[in-house]
Amino acid sequence: MPSTSRSPARAADPVSLPVKRRLEAPVRGLLRLVLLLAGLSLLVRPGAARQAAIASAHPLATAAGFETLAAGGNLFDAAVTVSAVLAVVQPESSGLGGGGFWLLRRADGRVSMIDGRERAPLAASADMYLDAAGRPIPRRSLDGPLAAGIPGEPAALALIARRYGRLPLARSLAPAIRLARDGFVVDEAYRRYAGFRRRAIAASPGAAAQFLDHGEVPAAGWRLRQPDLARTLERLAAEGRDGFYAGKTARLLVAGVRAAGGIWTGRDLAEYRAVERAPIRVDYAGLRVFSAAPPSSGGVALAEMLHMLDRFDLDALTAVQRKHLLIEVMRRAYRDRARFLGDPDQVAIPLKRLLDPAYANSLIRDLSFGAAGRSRPLPPDPSGKGLDTTHFSMADSEGNAVAATLSINYGFGSGFVPPGTGVLLNDEMDDFSMRPGVPNVYGLVGGRANAIAPGRRMLSSMSPTLVETPKGLGVLGTPGGSRIITMVLLGILDIAAGEGPDHWVRRRRFHHQYLPDEVQYEPGAFSAQELRGLRLLGHRLRPLDDTYGDMQAVWRAKGGHLEAASDPRGSGAAQVKTIRVSTSPSDGP
Repeated sequence: MPSTSRSPARAADPVSLPVKRRLEAPVRGLLRLVLLLAGLSLLVRPGAARQAAIASAHPLATAAGFETLAAGGNLFDAAVTVSAVLAVVQPESSGLGGGGFWLLRRADGRVSMIDGRERAPLAASADMYLDAAGRPIPRRSLDGPLAAGIPGEPAALALIARRYGRLPLARSLAPAIRLARDGFVVDEAYRRYAGFRRRAIAASPGAAAQFLDHGEVPAAGWRLRQPDLARTLERLAAEGRDGFYAGKTARLLVAGVRAAGGIWTGRDLAEYRAVERAPIRVDYAGLRVFSAAPPSSGGVALAEMLHMLDRFDLDALTAVQRKHLLIEVMRRAYRDRARFLGDPDQVAIPLKRLLDPAYANSLIRDLSFGAAGRSRPLPPDPSGKGLDTTHFSMADSEGNAVAATLSINYGFGSGFVPPGTGVLLNDEMDDFSMRPGVPNVYGLVGGRANAIAPGRRMLSSMSPTLVETPKGLGVLGTPGGSRIITMVLLGILDIAAGEGPDHWVRRRRFHHQYLPDEVQYEPGAFSAQELRGLRLLGHRLRPLDDTYGDMQAVWRAKGGHLEAASDPRGSGAAQVKTIRVSTSPSDGP
């Protein structure tokens, strides 16, 4: 059942606590002293040392997170920094023009989710991407400003800094501003995605000037400078949320979008709010798992799969039976994803039923170890590798932790930059169900619960996850489009088996998402014997030419020992460091 805690970010003010009048004066005095000491313990003095672990998809983001910690920030300030730097140095994966989910764990064990998911413009309609015959218009929900939802990341960063951080937002954004202004040398992932999306980028003068070199994919060693984005970040740093959703930035965004055929208005930006929600919580095999709540489908799907698996002794199964079982629980969870899930603020989701372990029994009633299940046919999945999202994980020796998955959807999002902003817009509108049964770019289908509606947040697969065990805390997540949830499931099972984070990020992966009815798998995910056994059971197996995902993981052992690992499929950086604070925070918690 989802947790219902809403944790304040800062040390509680003694004046606001409901102390009963009948308490004796000495007791009240002792309570005030305890609260004062608790508040003082959150201040970081110059020279104080602590350990932290950060694993992110880019070395510059990991380094910037430690920079903020060394400046006196707490782990949540560092999360703001890492998010903003990824927005600058990985424009193919995330950005201020996109959104995400941030799972935050305080040292006292309270967990909360910040929902910075994009939402549909108020002028959006259910048939806006369909032709007169009701057929999807090719690429209309992928390229250009009409494909963009209202961004959520800037509002989420401002909210995290205000409620959970210790430093001013301007200090946490300083590394991102510096990198946007001074530039950095792009990596091969950037060049690969720029080539993949060159046509969409070239169609936007603002994007072409920013991300291409005279209209072409930049050569190795090219330095990307984004002065307009630096100025947008500076306004966000100076004015907080209103520095993006009002004033000059908002005017430039709306004017640029509308001039290119989009439907944004000033009201769309003014009304956007990041939302703090209770995460999904599920207990499995001695683990307590927290993951993203709707409008992410990740937590619900993980809960269903873990509840189904809890009915079996996995260690007693053969290798083929175990893989068969995992495929079948994936199939069933993704079916429910398509049937029931959407924006919880606009759609009635039967969460209580979906998260009930008894419901899992009904899902596996027809599961047979003698034959594969069946899903109705659909065209092949065009999803590709699914690296066009990003993730970071972090924890400190005190027990604070953050898992965050951020996205602009497809590589380089919509490919559109409103002039003067430097903000690359998302194409998350493609994550809505344009029509029941019609797949999006990741092959996922949906129903009425995820139909386009004004102001609605589109369903997501992003699944930042925390796993509490008797031995410690695991922090994990990954990009990967529709395959995110099954990658995280395999990581959770590794944790249950006692494996460390290096194993979670390296293991070979396989995936089933109900439709298309096929098992996609990386090279080496199945042995030759397993492939034969699964084919005999009737599974349709689809080998992938390449690997997928870019998992970032951290482990904090019970005594405080930290480990971090970055997926070798990507170019991220994972580090554990002892932080010595160089300066006092400019404002207290």
